[in-house]
Amino acid sequence: MNGLKTAMLLGLMSAVLLVGGQALGGRGGMQIALVMAVVMNFVSYFFSEKIALMSYGAKPVTPTENPEIYQRVYPMTQNLCSRMGIPMPRLWVIAEDSPNAFATGRGPGHSSVAFTTGILQTMNDQEVAGVIAHELGHIKHRDILISSVAATIGAAITHMAYVAMFFGGRRDDDGEEGGGMFGGLLMLILGPIAAGLIQMAISRSREFAADEASAKATGNPDYLISALRKLEGYSKRIPMNADPSTAHMFIIKPFSGRAMANLFSTHPSTDKRIARLEALRSGR
Repeated sequence: MNGLKTAMLLGLMSAVLLVGGQALGGRGGMQIALVMAVVMNFVSYFFSEKIALMSYGAKPVTPTENPEIYQRVYPMTQNLCSRMGIPMPRLWVIAEDSPNAFATGRGPGHSSVAFTTGILQTMNDQEVAGVIAHELGHIKHRDILISSVAATIGAAITHMAYVAMFFGGRRDDDGEEGGGMFGGLLMLILGPIAAGLIQMAISRSREFAADEASAKATGNPDYLISALRKLEGYSKRIPMNADPSTAHMFIIKPFSGRAMANLFSTHPSTDKRIARLEALRSGR
């Protein structure tokens, strides 16, 4: 199902780029947009993981790079992967005080888990394990490809919207009107369109499923319950400068203070997630 959603998302992205190119540059603009669409489809599939990690300045967690973090996080991640029956992902750390984490990649065999230094500073080992197990749940359920592709597409479309805002449309080589003010206004609405595509492609139920996977893998839903409460509180007190187009990737919606981020909200409320986990606890 996620594979079908990914294909549909790539197709919709191509259509939006073509319409936008026509509005901004007429026939010539549409031809340029066609080339962009082909390139973006390729990049979104094969390089969205690297793009997401690079956009937050993520650094690898290895015995030689960030050895203290490696000693704390690697063994618990390896143990959780063994319990969940998935390969070990690459681990990354983001120098960011606001606690958060996300998983990215093409599938279980090509995946990464990134977490901020804020998580390690504010959480004990049980809570960190709950967060990592949640992200491993996304990997196991193969949520990460569509999530990563959606992030790349959202960023590309909103970038076009910003370009249109400043440059508007132009005439192409045949003298056709490239869209002028109308083209610029059309492109300005592409940000919300991109948000809508992401919301259609990514079900909020995936967070509930990853939460449940975390509870099963750790053997105790209280680990993630405690982590979610801390994430909710600290993320509000310590805003994160997150790109709205990647906000859906994080375990909890980053509170960046950017109004556009609300358009991209794909997370159920933390209270609902905790209630579901508490129901799992009572049913153990």
